[in-house]
Amino acid sequence: MPAKLIDGKKISADIRKNLQKEVQELTEAGMKPGLTVILVGNNPASRTYVANKQKSCQAIGVESTLIELPENVEEKQLLKQIKDLNKDETVHGILVQLPLPSHISETKVIETISPEKDVDGFHPINIGKMMTGQDTFLPCTPYGILQMLHHEEIPIEGKHVVIVGRSNIVGKPAGQILLNENATVTYCHSKTTDLASYTKQADILIAAVGKAKMITANYVKEDAVVIDVGMNRDEDGKLCGDVDFEDVKNKAGWITPVPGGVGPTTITMLLHNTVKSARDKLVLRN
Repeated sequence: MPAKLIDGKKISADIRKNLQKEVQELTEAGMKPGLTVILVGNNPASRTYVANKQKSCQAIGVESTLIELPENVEEKQLLKQIKDLNKDETVHGILVQLPLPSHISETKVIETISPEKDVDGFHPINIGKMMTGQDTFLPCTPYGILQMLHHEEIPIEGKHVVIVGRSNIVGKPAGQILLNENATVTYCHSKTTDLASYTKQADILIAAVGKAKMITANYVKEDAVVIDVGMNRDEDGKLCGDVDFEDVKNKAGWITPVPGGVGPTTITMLLHNTVKSARDKLVLRN
């Protein structure tokens, strides 16, 4: 039996319907959610991501603003721009599209964004809140993964989750979010010896390593849930994930496709966080 497909597009569409209703209610209450994206330079991939984010905002009624800065912008000028947005009452979410040019410190940029407007969930204060299970903005890709598992009613509690990859954006927070859901979590990475001996134990396997088709059927336990976060190009230039989909689909119980899996839910959770920010502000105002 081939694995059941976890359709990120369909799951996203369901979540966005509810978000659209909420945006309408907030707008009627005088708190129209607003997201401002800062794009530095002219990286084609970044430009595509930003265009998708803007289109998604418009589709559900979130106010979307794009600030474009040149590649050679000074760090202090970018930080000033962020500080001005921190004070702007109409802006509920601030997102600086990564990666940034090498002369700008990503850490400084992330730490300058107000934690109340950090809809990417990267600020150390929000990461600390996530670690301790407090209400906060969760990083969008791991949060999207959680929503997919919930939507498909895949049990998490007591399950063994193995994550291949330990980035601050996906690997580490994904483990923490699922630990908060009472999973047992193992992190693997480029220095792990005998990777397959760990991944074959996984009830839920998350591949977030950035290597095309690295995870084959030999790495996967029978009927495991396989979540593919990778976004790569194969030898023919076709979009593919970190999982060799054709090889794994007949062994896994559930699998996410690339494209159309984790990608759409990542943008959806960015929208969710922006709406949450506006809602939290409205609660404070009342």
